[in-house]
Amino acid sequence: MSKDIREFSSKVSGEKLTRDMEKYLNLALELGATDARKIGVDEIILDERVRARCYSPRCPDYGTNLNCPPHFDWDLEKTRELINNYKYAIFIMLKVPPEEQTGREYTNPKHPVPGARKMYEIVAKVQSAAFYDGHHLALGFAGGPSCKRVFCSAAECRGIKGEGCRMALKSNPSMHGAFMDAYSMASEMGWKVYPIGKTTESSQIPHALELGLVIIR
Repeated sequence: MSKDIREFSSKVSGEKLTRDMEKYLNLALELGATDARKIGVDEIILDERVRARCYSPRCPDYGTNLNCPPHFDWDLEKTRELINNYKYAIFIMLKVPPEEQTGREYTNPKHPVPGARKMYEIVAKVQSAAFYDGHHLALGFAGGPSCKRVFCSAAECRGIKGEGCRMALKSNPSMHGAFMDAYSMASEMGWKVYPIGKTTESSQIPHALELGLVIIR
């Protein structure tokens, strides 16, 4: 059965916004998130050093898709100015098995990353729900590997050729690509974050994390 579409209004009461935010928290959990929190945009930590990690060491996805640098070309000030036009966001966390992100095979495009795909889908569905509830300027950010790695690992990105993204309704820029320090933000939430590199063994950590953010209004 199709859902009712509400008439758009530029004015949203505090009561409606509170109800909607609670709805999106519950939706994220229903879709499989481990936890989700309503945060103020002042809790979004921006740091230009985060984006530097796309370059040093150079990420293998650099330049391969629309949602990674240099094609995703927001600078720090643009991100800050954009966020300052909002008040609230939904910060989403998903625990994934450590085997998904550890070991030297992780950088192999064929290495499965189902948790990252799930986070992209959760973010996209929360963003979509907000849009249909009248929050038409809601923005989503994934937190894990690039959309190229998650959705189109075996194909060239059509977006950078001007042909339109294959996964336009599921793919979003990453938090780190937009200068957001997702690790520090997660730590502030009390979520346990472990550094994972090529030499990390799955037995050394209890879990890995996928993180996502939807800025609502």
